[in-house]
Amino acid sequence: MGGKAEKGTPKYIANKIKAKGLQKLRWYCQMCQKQCRDENGFKCHTMSESHQRQLLLFADNANKYIDEFSKEFSDGYLELLKRQFGTKRVNANKVYQDYISHKDHLHMNATQWETLTEFVKWLGREGKCVVDETEKGWFVAYIDRDPATIAAQEAKAKKEKMDKDDQERMLDFIAKQVERGKSCGQREEPTYSELKREGSQERLSLNLQLKRKTEEKKLDLLPPSALKLKEKQSESSSSSKKSKTEEVKSKHSALDDIIKMEESKKERNNRKDYWVTEGIVVKVVTKSLGDKFYKRKAVIEKVIDKYGAQVKLLDDNVKLKLDQNHVETVIPSPGRAVRFVNGAYRGHCGLLRHIHTDSYCCDVEISEGPLTGRLIKGVQYEDISKLAS
Repeated sequence: MGGKAEKGTPKYIANKIKAKGLQKLRWYCQMCQKQCRDENGFKCHTMSESHQRQLLLFADNANKYIDEFSKEFSDGYLELLKRQFGTKRVNANKVYQDYISHKDHLHMNATQWETLTEFVKWLGREGKCVVDETEKGWFVAYIDRDPATIAAQEAKAKKEKMDKDDQERMLDFIAKQVERGKSCGQREEPTYSELKREGSQERLSLNLQLKRKTEEKKLDLLPPSALKLKEKQSESSSSSKKSKTEEVKSKHSALDDIIKMEESKKERNNRKDYWVTEGIVVKVVTKSLGDKFYKRKAVIEKVIDKYGAQVKLLDDNVKLKLDQNHVETVIPSPGRAVRFVNGAYRGHCGLLRHIHTDSYCCDVEISEGPLTGRLIKGVQYEDISKLAS
């Protein structure tokens, strides 16, 4: 029985078990991207016609292939270092072991570097990493010069400053409320004291001057004391009305302040440095994949480790794995559905009502949940994105 073993046979299963996991590096052909299991298989491969054709292509422009393999290896190593360790100082060999643990990695023997030490020294000379040698080997620390990362760090520092300002503003507001409560809430109660007569005790004499009824009937006009009393009553009623209106205004202002404080609290809690969300439409803005995918629109199908996403192009059945720095939000036309991806209303869906091109913001009406019908004004472009239909 010649050729490959049939699927499901014991020989087929044995071949699959042998091919699983990493194989020996000396029996791997980088040009053909073929891994052989033993020396005999590798020898047969080197004598094959397809391998000979790949060698002829390599001989025509050897430097081109070596440069491409070197770039792919360094990009993969740095991507793993950036993603897994960030800017922390780590053993270079540990990162290399994590890199080669993937079966489809590019092997170092196909690059311009013969050893890991030479590669680490090259990273230091190129300014891509901070390298140093110790008794435990070479250590590397990634230098992040990505403009998006620098902008994110500046935004984080600005947010911390704003949070500090908000806390100081809240303390001032609480102090004002306490003073207002002391001045308006407490009323002075009357105090009673014992009657004490000052000076020498003198007799009190009461002089009653009785008038006739005929003389009392002649007084048709009110006495001046009654007129004064009436004026005082009108003045007291007008002052009480003014105090009531002032009290209502103070209640309204206090309620507005509380609402603003709640909004700022929600903003602080929901403002994150990651924003990719499933089901939204984004635009590819990186040129590292070539001009073929630049400015293409796609739908996020799956979020990977908060900062990455698996996207599918809208006009083509192509799936890509991208970082959030490689895509940006899409603002649709008014009346279309959007989703909040960051900020106080993160996760809510709504309808885009108006776009302010001068101030780079828009108005969104929430369309679900207990806040349905509420119009949120001044939403930044990067806080919302078009919802996939």
